Amino acid sequence: MPRLKLITFDLDNTLWDVETIIIRAEADMLNWLRANAPDSLNAYTKEALPGLREQAVAAHPNKRHDLSFMRTEVLYLVMRAAGYPEKQARVLAVHAFEVFFAGRNNVQFFPGALELLDNLQSRYVLYALTNGNADIQRTGLDQYLTGAVSSADVGASKPHAAMFRAALDATSTMPHETVHVGDNLVDDIEGAANVGMHTVWVNLTDEDLSQANHQPSETVTALTQIEKAIDRLENL
Repeated sequence: MPRLKLITFDLDNTLWDVETIIIRAEADMLNWLRANAPDSLNAYTKEALPGLREQAVAAHPNKRHDLSFMRTEVLYLVMRAAGYPEKQARVLAVHAFEVFFAGRNNVQFFPGALELLDNLQSRYVLYALTNGNADIQRTGLDQYLTGAVSSADVGASKPHAAMFRAALDATSTMPHETVHVGDNLVDDIEGAANVGMHTVWVNLTDEDLSQANHQPSETVTALTQIEKAIDRLENL
């Protein structure tokens, strides 16, 4: 009988390259803005966006970890700055975000990711644990994962212990029965270790481990190595 019960996965930069996805999603959204709200492009600038983000966070501090809400709110402020009336600005912001969100969830998985999840799902409960706003239904991950916990759900972001405890509570699992898999040494490895989970560090970029506050239980340089790493943890 397996000693481990739950495997939690970070998503962005663990199962896919999020930077490429965001760049493409932003480009899709800008094309939509050019066609449907061209005046907004005068306000949607590198110079203006940081201030608009600060304004959105100041107005909605309890939503700061909800990336979908905050991006939609920033788009609303962009529309208002461009001169669109309030109701029209709200409608345009929602539509623009939906274009972005469709692209944000059109992910290209790293090699071996889906095969890994397919192999593990028969042995363990699998959960997503993410600071991002990827949707497991839209990405197709719902066929492998039992559920997901996001920073928007919890009101805090990894490495905060509440993120990890939310997954444990949702699955009635103890920390020592859980492995968290992720790429970030602080958000993923340190955060999970602080609540007593085993950890697998996905180091796809040859990052230096020497300055880490917590050593991962296992380190892999390709997703195809994760299953064997979990097997080693199972046999400790």
